[in-house]
Amino acid sequence: MPLLLTVLRQRLGRGALALATAGLAGCASLLPADSDPLAVPVEVPSAWSALPSGVHARDSAELSAWWDRFEDPLLSAWVGRALAHHTSVRQAVAALQQSRAQRDVAMANQLPSVRASGSAQRSQVGDGTPGNTFRAGFDATWEPDVFGVRRQASAAADADVQAAAAAVAQARVSLAAEVAANAIELRGLEQRLRLSRDNLAKQEESLQLTEWRVQAGLASSLDLEQARAAVEQTRAALPALETSLQQALNALAVLTGQPPGALVQEWRRGARADVPRPPTGLTLTFPAETLRQRPDVQAAEQRVLAAWARTRQADASRYPSLSLGGSLGLNAPRLGDLLDLSSLTRSVVASVTASLFDGGAARAQVRAQAAALEQARLAHEAAVLNALQDVENALVALQGNRERVARLEAAAEAAGNAELLARQRYASGLVDYRTLLDTQRTLLSTQTELAAARTSWSNDHVRLYKALGGGWAAEPAEPPPQSPMTEPSAAQS
Repeated sequence: MPLLLTVLRQRLGRGALALATAGLAGCASLLPADSDPLAVPVEVPSAWSALPSGVHARDSAELSAWWDRFEDPLLSAWVGRALAHHTSVRQAVAALQQSRAQRDVAMANQLPSVRASGSAQRSQVGDGTPGNTFRAGFDATWEPDVFGVRRQASAAADADVQAAAAAVAQARVSLAAEVAANAIELRGLEQRLRLSRDNLAKQEESLQLTEWRVQAGLASSLDLEQARAAVEQTRAALPALETSLQQALNALAVLTGQPPGALVQEWRRGARADVPRPPTGLTLTFPAETLRQRPDVQAAEQRVLAAWARTRQADASRYPSLSLGGSLGLNAPRLGDLLDLSSLTRSVVASVTASLFDGGAARAQVRAQAAALEQARLAHEAAVLNALQDVENALVALQGNRERVARLEAAAEAAGNAELLARQRYASGLVDYRTLLDTQRTLLSTQTELAAARTSWSNDHVRLYKALGGGWAAEPAEPPPQSPMTEPSAAQS
């Protein structure tokens, strides 16, 4: 404040000083002196200090390309292609470019404005002799940002840029997780299709054996019909699995920016029977810090900072504004006389504008921005809580499915042994066909359930990586353009 009063006294005289003083009298700051716009009363669960077995802390940079750790070349290729071509990422990049351009506009408003003009006029009064007037000149205006109105607008615009950059990262995180989940589901369908075909082959062998036994009078027609029903039932499941597999391929093609059906040949060349195995150890930083790398949390932080800057801008806008201007001009009756310095005109003007009465509009604007700030703070708090929930849910699901897979692996091994023994004994006539049919159905059901559990377990890792904000590489923060005309804020001194 002393800086502004000194400038006004030296340049504008006592009259302007009295006007400015009257305007400043009602402009005490409406903002709290010490407030942290990012204060969020959310505690990280104490259970995070005891991570599950196999989970350990490493450099968070490993999260940027977590899909490579599944060691599935097609999965990695599809994720990379989707990140380069999918419309969601490209739209977020376009929004980021727009935010950067808007920030540049806000920064440019802090600089002086210089305009050039020229005119030619021919006029005549009554019956007098027509006359010509030629003019050329330069006009310059500048509003010193004494109270930080434009500086806060630039700070808000820069926070918007950071939020838009976080939105790009969030688009990458969501897209990478969606592609990986679809690719893992595709591998799960492959495995279930292979298991169904293997079991169909075994049932067809049993059907042929049953036909021989019926012809030899060693089995009844009931056994034969049951064998035929089992074969047809297994065959009926194949078209549904093939349809789901084709639909998964179509979804992956669209995610990678290609038309449906474009990945069929590529998939056939790289087809495999098993679901991609998740990494043996998860990559985590310290949990409390891990949440802050989530792009949605970062975007929420930047929106709070933008709202805080706009609140300060609204508060500073209640103070008087100072404008400096000047012009240089040349006026002459002939075009050639414009080069004569005797035709040079020049002027300098300084003005102060202060609101004496606005019906409370300025204060209401501050309250409106303060309410927007509170909304941004609550959105930030909700983003942190959602992040905690996502990680907690992913860890719980991971632990549960890990135990489920272990139990189903043991069950599938036992069911396989039982089916092998039943086939051998049925061929020897030691058991009836119903015993063989039950063991084959149990084997197919257990193997199918195991394939689904392995798919869910792998997708649990995908969900955890997404919950931790993995899937993007943090780039060095882009410094905002600095204006050489920026002055210290007298409003905050």
